[in-house]
Amino acid sequence: MVLALIAVSIMVATGIAWSTVDSVQSDLATAAGLGLGTTDDGAIDILLVGIDSRTDAHGNPLSDQERAMLFAGDDEGSNNTDTIILVRIPADGSSATAVSIPRDSYVAFAGHGKAKINSIYGTVREETRSKLVEAGTDGTAAEQQATEAGREALFNAVETLTGVSVDRYAEIGLLGFVLLTDAVGGVDVCLNNPVDDPYSGANFPAGPQRLNGSQALSFVRQRHGLPRGDLDRIVRQQAFMASLAGAAISSRTLTDPAAVGRISQAIERSVVLDAQWNVLDFASRLQNLAAGSVHFETIPVVDLDGRTASGESVVDVNQGDVRVFFENLVNREDPTTTPETAGRAALTVDVANDSGVEGLAATVSQTLTGMGYGAGTVGNNDGSPVSETTVRANSDDRDAANELADALGGVTVEEDNSLPSGTVQVVLAGDYSGPGIGTPSTDSAAPSDSSASSDVSATSSVPEMTGTTVVASTDGPPCVN
Repeated sequence: MVLALIAVSIMVATGIAWSTVDSVQSDLATAAGLGLGTTDDGAIDILLVGIDSRTDAHGNPLSDQERAMLFAGDDEGSNNTDTIILVRIPADGSSATAVSIPRDSYVAFAGHGKAKINSIYGTVREETRSKLVEAGTDGTAAEQQATEAGREALFNAVETLTGVSVDRYAEIGLLGFVLLTDAVGGVDVCLNNPVDDPYSGANFPAGPQRLNGSQALSFVRQRHGLPRGDLDRIVRQQAFMASLAGAAISSRTLTDPAAVGRISQAIERSVVLDAQWNVLDFASRLQNLAAGSVHFETIPVVDLDGRTASGESVVDVNQGDVRVFFENLVNREDPTTTPETAGRAALTVDVANDSGVEGLAATVSQTLTGMGYGAGTVGNNDGSPVSETTVRANSDDRDAANELADALGGVTVEEDNSLPSGTVQVVLAGDYSGPGIGTPSTDSAAPSDSSASSDVSATSSVPEMTGTTVVASTDGPPCVN
């Protein structure tokens, strides 16, 4: 949906379609009652949700032909949010980064402890609807209020996990995915191996190929039979979206009035935007966006095969790592955006490993560099063994050391005047559980026991990471599993 609006934005920039955008705005389904945009840092953070719905954006049932085209079964009550993406567009509108959150991520759920993130919307929606109906609320009104409550619960959970204040909310159903793909004349993809999956309907040869809307939906929904299960599915989604972005932004699409009309109709029928979203303003901010500046990434994951105490299969994520990931994303836009990050850049951080976890010093150093700190030496601890993670610093750097210790999860600070002013040393012990646990490095690092959430047991000895950045391009799609 965001990619479709990007295409419309470029049409605005070229003077083609102000009236088209205005028409889209007036005919869109909207979501009201969301407490969005509580923090204004100049950027736009969009929560994009793909919902497993068998209706259009206005609640109208799909035709039999449309339902058959989706290859998604007949579950009328399905409201899982199986695709959750946080899109960040910096203040200058020159780039966009779409970050996927795995649907089974086990996260904090207000009032419920923890749950898979894709279940939060549906759980709150049904709980709210039942209470309203029991209290005598009209069925239609109860459905509307329940849907609003489900959306709000989901974006609250995303904000808690990521530390990002969501500015805009967008929702698209299965039909919209098909319509947008067909609107640009199909999308090119490439597979490493042939697939034949009866669950999703994905039946494709290896190599490059162009998919229509129905085929594309099967392509991005397959997870059975893939080497890394849902993680490979996410990479497929990202590769597909990157290809769609390239197609939507291409001059071939934007100069075709019929394609422009199909994009507009697809948005109107299948997209829900929060009621505060001004599409014209959004379009004007993205006039300089090019395909190569649209990137797709995934949050860090501790274990794809985690288990709760009750045996439920979940994706284990570390909230601290996820928040650092998004801090790094902001810092990549401009590492000196604030006095705080400017002060961090003046501090050199050496990292010594005494944890027994191979490669941990390198991943923590990478994480700290992403947070704006200066990169220092990295290696094993050649001093006395330590039993707890410690930040050592000259007395002149005490305040900076305290801030660093907090960033690492509240570790110990020791004064060491043998260190020069402006340089601090982090010595990692076996107790370390802060940012960098579960982050990718050049080594195969086994996580410490404390890296897993307290109610999730890790079944893998290797931290599962995405390690993939997919870039939208007009040069052809990347080949994926």
